[in-house]
Amino acid sequence: MKTGASASEAPDSAAIPIHITSGAGWVPLNLEEVWEARELLVFLAWRDLRVRYKQTILGVSWAVIKPVCLMLVFSIFLGWLARIPSDGVPYPVFTYCALLPWMLFAQTLASVSYSVVGNQNLITKVYFPRLVIPLSSLAVGLVDFVIAAIVLFAMIMYYNMTLTGLVWALPLFLLLALATALGIGLWCSALEVRYRDVGHALPFLTQLWLFATPVAYPLSLIPESWRIWYGLNPMASVVEGFRWSLLGAGSRPGAMCLVSVLTSLIVLVSGLYYFRRTEETFADLV
Repeated sequence: MKTGASASEAPDSAAIPIHITSGAGWVPLNLEEVWEARELLVFLAWRDLRVRYKQTILGVSWAVIKPVCLMLVFSIFLGWLARIPSDGVPYPVFTYCALLPWMLFAQTLASVSYSVVGNQNLITKVYFPRLVIPLSSLAVGLVDFVIAAIVLFAMIMYYNMTLTGLVWALPLFLLLALATALGIGLWCSALEVRYRDVGHALPFLTQLWLFATPVAYPLSLIPESWRIWYGLNPMASVVEGFRWSLLGAGSRPGAMCLVSVLTSLIVLVSGLYYFRRTEETFADLV
């Protein structure tokens, strides 16, 4: 009778230790995983669009009401009473043109920052590239931006103004605003999983940021020697770029804009890596 292999000769897989540890140092972004999960990204973006104005009376009108109300407040108290200059442009158009990218930035920043905590049920049940969640949050702000932009073109027609030939540069400044919001939002979304103070501090900090950005006042009020440092706030270049490309107001992009682009890239890349580095703890902490 032929005997089989002895126990000592048979491989014992249970004796092989398996260690599961988190990656140390820099981790790859693995953006190809995000591309493979693009259908999930589209689904989440469409879900956010449907939920945003569900069970509201005014619906998508809120995309116009908020910037218009801010424009009226600025026009009355700063344009009419305080006589803030507007670079030769009617003050309502001057302010609303800046509020468009600002509202896109503020809304995208809030959506991305709260995206991980807001999808905790999904995160704790199934694995997928976590980066899909904040990326899907970009869609809502873009849709609101397009709707609110209709009012701006109506105002330009009302004041008998014409668009400049520099409109082609508008998408570049739009991209700068989205990159800045996404980069900061990735930092905030990852930090809020561990520290919920981020959710309380973000609205307050966003309000302060509004007044640190030349939305209600022209950049010409800032001393020339300070403007390059003002570029550390990328939204200053975005707002100034919108006015320059649409209305021909303000100054053309220069050194300040280069500082803003560099700052935005640093924030975005570091945010991507920090998000990837900490995403493995989301399911445990959220």
